[in-house]
Amino acid sequence: MKARLNSIFEALLPVFATVAALLVGGIMLLILKINPLTAYSALIQGAFGSWNAFAETLVKATPLLLVGIGICISYRGNVVNIGGEGQMIMGAILSTWIALTFTNLPGWLMILIGMLAGVVGGSIWGGIPGLLKAYFNVNEILSTVMMNAIAVQIMNYLLRGPMIDPVQAKASSQIPQTARLVEAYRLPRLAPTRLHLGLLIAIILAVMVYILLWRTTLGYRIRAVGQNQPASRYGGIDVKRYIVYALLFSGAFAGLAGAMQVFGVNYRMITDGSATGFTGNAGFNGIVAALFGQLHPLLTIPASVLFGSLLVGANSMQRAVQVPSSLITALNGLVVVFVVSSEVLRKFQQRRRLTVAVDSPPPESGQPKAIEPDGEQP
Repeated sequence: MKARLNSIFEALLPVFATVAALLVGGIMLLILKINPLTAYSALIQGAFGSWNAFAETLVKATPLLLVGIGICISYRGNVVNIGGEGQMIMGAILSTWIALTFTNLPGWLMILIGMLAGVVGGSIWGGIPGLLKAYFNVNEILSTVMMNAIAVQIMNYLLRGPMIDPVQAKASSQIPQTARLVEAYRLPRLAPTRLHLGLLIAIILAVMVYILLWRTTLGYRIRAVGQNQPASRYGGIDVKRYIVYALLFSGAFAGLAGAMQVFGVNYRMITDGSATGFTGNAGFNGIVAALFGQLHPLLTIPASVLFGSLLVGANSMQRAVQVPSSLITALNGLVVVFVVSSEVLRKFQQRRRLTVAVDSPPPESGQPKAIEPDGEQP
């Protein structure tokens, strides 16, 4: 009974964390003499109040879901991928270049090639930190962050130079953006809104990642390496190879998210000079969505919708009650901090239970003592 209650509590930790963050945000609103109920009502209305609003929420959720399921793979392999922003950018660059270079291919073929190019670009950008981690013991947090910075510089150079829109090249403004994709190369819309086919693709991939992690030998080995590297090595698993695989797969999904932003939303690559100008922070918010979903690909689906609704609804709240944009940023940051903290607490509770189980004396009856699960159940 106690084990079941612990499991329920740990599963609900991200929900409690989000509620706590919103409560703190409500206190901040009260300090600004704004009714929190009115503000949060505007947030909900902006995210779910109409079909167009809900469709926009799903559009925001799509890149979060793709990045998030990639994060599920890397974190299950016990490697931390903070490089989603750079991986999205590199996937988008490669797919955009191919689409602008080969303009006479059938639309369906170019969409397929563009998505695969995004996967390749992202996997290369994720695989490099994987190789550095596996063979040179370079901290993957530092290397993925540095790869983000390199990707931004490459993007700025290309979008202000070789890949700049010819119209902008002649204008004095010279906005860093590419030319628009031809209409045949755009992802089909699912409704008369901005919602596109990428959402269905992302959901299907989330199911496939679940199957990969819990129903295949490859997924089992990735999780085994993440749980215990010495034991995995003793069992004959090539630990270095699966560390590389974990970051390579994670980068592939982030790169696909970048390609979908180009083919399904913007129809071109555009930025303000920063990573956020293109990604909208999806590379970082996808990490939070994955943590909220307990690093489970299927649970990451509703988690991504939730965070997509926060992004869309926050903009509506800002317009409705005239709150400063800095407060919206702070509210999003609070949710991130509280959710990440809840994951740290969950891991601490699991390690504590495991330590207690190991240190407990053997049962007197001679019956084997049951050890509570550590939450690794699919």
